[in-house]
Amino acid sequence: MLETLLLLLIVAGWLYWLAALWLVHLFFHHQAEPDSTFAPPVSILKPVRGLDAQAYQNFASFCRQDYPHFELIFGVSDPADPAIPVIQRLQREFPQPGIRLMIAPIIGSNRKASILHHLAAQARHEVLVVSDSDMRVTPDYLRRVVAPLADEQIGLVTCPYRGASPLTLTARLEALHMGATFLPSVVVARHFLRMRFAMGATMVLRRSDLERLGGFAAVADYLADDFQLAGRVVQVGRRVELSRYVVTSVLGATTFREQWQREVRWARTNRLCRPTEYPGLLLTFSTPLALLLALVTGFAPQGQLALAVSLLLRWSVAWLVMGYSGDQANRRWLLWLPVRDMLSAVVWCVGALGRRITWRNEEFTLQPDGRMQPVPPAASRSVERKGTWPF
Repeated sequence: MLETLLLLLIVAGWLYWLAALWLVHLFFHHQAEPDSTFAPPVSILKPVRGLDAQAYQNFASFCRQDYPHFELIFGVSDPADPAIPVIQRLQREFPQPGIRLMIAPIIGSNRKASILHHLAAQARHEVLVVSDSDMRVTPDYLRRVVAPLADEQIGLVTCPYRGASPLTLTARLEALHMGATFLPSVVVARHFLRMRFAMGATMVLRRSDLERLGGFAAVADYLADDFQLAGRVVQVGRRVELSRYVVTSVLGATTFREQWQREVRWARTNRLCRPTEYPGLLLTFSTPLALLLALVTGFAPQGQLALAVSLLLRWSVAWLVMGYSGDQANRRWLLWLPVRDMLSAVVWCVGALGRRITWRNEEFTLQPDGRMQPVPPAASRSVERKGTWPF
């Protein structure tokens, strides 16, 4: 019975990856680009906390936009944040566009949404572009991500992303996850599940629509502020559009602990935000399931064949998907893909349990509705002393 169930799940996983390959191909090669002549003035909102890898180069890429009129507003919550000297350097070296820096008081558990609340209030323009601090873009970025808003029915534009400049094994595994698993999953979700979500890599929306949703203050206590905003956009009758522009996330050097905390946070967030869809992620684990089948059967021919086909199919699909999305640089790490898939399966299992997360070295408990409850520092230290997992 177990062997039959595993085999059915493995075959379903093969079909999933073939469908994902076809949909990614259609998305990047058979979809017309929106009219880039639509270029209203834009305010770029950039919430920052600490220094990410290659922070200056990342920030500077947003200053070099081939776009008629835009401003760039940075926000930090700590007046001693180490990113402030980098932003001040940008202000000296890029007098145009106007670059502003704000010290933003915290209004909720989500520091990022709190900062965005203040940045949006200071923005001069109707179109707002929100982007995470570790992202890097090319000069055509604004033209491509703003253009879809020419359609009044589109209320929010978001972007997929890929990893770049990984300096450690964990960073390379993260880049593989972004390019070979997460990106095709987003394209599949766009096709079958409707776009009711967004990604912090880029969110483009009108100020008037944001105000109808209650602004960033309405999501300042939620972990998944991007997911919450997208859901509210759909509720008011607008659409969420997935742009073909792929933003670059500069990874640098990451540790296993950092990566583990980040991915468990994502998994538990997904479980709470999309509980009916979370079990469906099993379809992405064809290789771990095939290994489990091989172990259950004592590496009988059936188990060996399932594992061999899974590995070959997964490598082939990942190679092609990363080519379609322009992620060729990370193909060099594809031999690590089975390890990456095993890690993803473990994260999925852990994410299915518990509500404790770590975000930027702060501990939170997730509430059933997705809100974050800060864990008192004393309670957090108690967990660490006991040497237990904060589930």
